Amino acid sequence: MAVRAQFESSSEVGVFSRLTNAYCLCALGGSENFYSTFEAELSKHIPVIHSTMGGTRIIGRVAVGNRHGLLVPNIATDQEMLHLRNNLPDTVKVQRVEERLSALGNCIACNDYVALVHTDLDKETEEIIADTLKVDVFRATIGQNTLVGSYCVLTNQGGLVHARTPLQDMEELSQLIQLPLTAGTINRGSDVIGSGVVANDWAAFCGMDTTATEIGVVENIFKLQSAGAAMQSALIDTMM
Repeated sequence: MAVRAQFESSSEVGVFSRLTNAYCLCALGGSENFYSTFEAELSKHIPVIHSTMGGTRIIGRVAVGNRHGLLVPNIATDQEMLHLRNNLPDTVKVQRVEERLSALGNCIACNDYVALVHTDLDKETEEIIADTLKVDVFRATIGQNTLVGSYCVLTNQGGLVHARTPLQDMEELSQLIQLPLTAGTINRGSDVIGSGVVANDWAAFCGMDTTATEIGVVENIFKLQSAGAAMQSALIDTMM
């Protein structure tokens, strides 16, 4: 099921959180009900951790990870790294990356098996991604956009790319990473999928502005719905 959330008054939940199958990071500060929305859905299964990166709250845009590891930018302090290592499961490796393109969340989209990365990322960074996250790495663009992490969200079930992606590009990408892809928007028509939705194999969170139709698309591609639930949620939305 996809749940709506809001950080303070922002619907850009993907900026302030990072969700994987093994853990969830939430930005420190802001209202506690953002954190508790995640905790209510996830805490039975995975740890939900308050954190910052280099003192900033935009952890979803600067860090990237999957169930094998977490990559943090060089702005992350030793104290933040220690806090993450203490709270993350033992199987998750935390690695700091010295990279010119330091907003890793904007430059990398990944699940537990594959990663799409910005075409200008360093060769060393590509190797660190492959080693730490245990994924196959592909340099790609999404409909002329090099910021793959901003315009695409991947889980092991499928991927959502922005609405202006040409069909041919989607088919090529889909064959490359062996995942079903669909094009869509989030937060009432926004193309920046990565900052509007976070998802793993059994849960998704999107911004408060997201429409019922957009939620339907998210639940469909990430295979989150029980039979008949999509129609029900659309009906409830229209009645409200």
